[in-house]
Formats: sequence, structure tokens, C-alpha cells
Amino acid sequence: MPFTPIHMGPGIFLKGILQGSFSLMVFGWTQIVMDIQPLFVLISGEGHLHGFSHTYVGATVLAIFSALTGKYLSQFGLWVLQIEKSIYSNIRWWVVFLSAFIGSFSHVLLDSVMHSDVQPFYPVTLSNPFLSVISVSALHKLCLYSGLVGAAIYYFIQWRGKNA
Repeated sequence: MPFTPIHMGPGIFLKGILQGSFSLMVFGWTQIVMDIQPLFVLISGEGHLHGFSHTYVGATVLAIFSALTGKYLSQFGLWVLQIEKSIYSNIRWWVVFLSAFIGSFSHVLLDSVMHSDVQPFYPVTLSNPFLSVISVSALHKLCLYSGLVGAAIYYFIQWRGKNA
């Protein structure tokens, strides 16, 4: 995938469905954390492009890191964006961990579909059973349309709640 933005579509869809039980900020932070290793490889020219960070073992480690750092970064971000009135808004820990794990595991799955060098089940196997399950074009459309539908659901539920 062309870095993090396209991964946000499924996250926006989940935010629309789960509302306050899902943190889109933590999910987004996790997408960034997942792509730091490939970015380093692209800049340096050394290493495996979709290496350990794009395995489910690596995704587990990065989800924990993303959750622990993302809770406070997200609370700060929500305060800066004036979405929350207090810098100490409380995103519940279970929401943070759920969002980070969904973010990291979905990232590996989506990249496994389109990148031949992803080995999602390393060190158990080097095979990638998800490669080319659908076309890259269909994958991009799935991510884009899921984001659009999720945004519509989110705003509809918010509008309905204010007008109820």
C-alpha cells in the first residue's frame, strides 16, 4: 500500500460502527508505527522492505508499543484539535489496546494481499497465503469505500443522537 493513508479506510469504517469503543487516533498512530521500518529501508536502501514489522509476531509487539504511547498522544491530539475540552480526556485502556491490535493486524493483512515480500506468519512459515487473494485495484477500492461508508455511518449516528 502507498503508506499509511489507504489503511485508514477500514479504521474509519470501524469507528463508524463501534463509535466510542474504537479510537481512530490510536488506530492511525499504529499505522504510522507499522510503516517506520519500511520507511527506514526505503531511505537507507538496507534491509527487508516488509520485514519483522509486517509479521503477526512483529505486529503484536508494535500494537503493544502503539497502545502504550498512542493513548497519551491521542488524548493530547484530541485536546489540541479541541475535540476534547481537557488534555486529560480518558480513552479507556481496553479501547486503546483493541484499536492498536486491530490496526496492526489489519495492516499486516492488507499488505499481505499486495506485497510479495510480506511473510505474515514468520517464523512459523515464510509463505503468504493472502497474496493476490483480490487484485490491488480491488483492495484499494475496498479501503476507500469502507472509509466513505464508515464516515457516513459515523456522522449519521452522531446526527441521529443529537436530534433524538
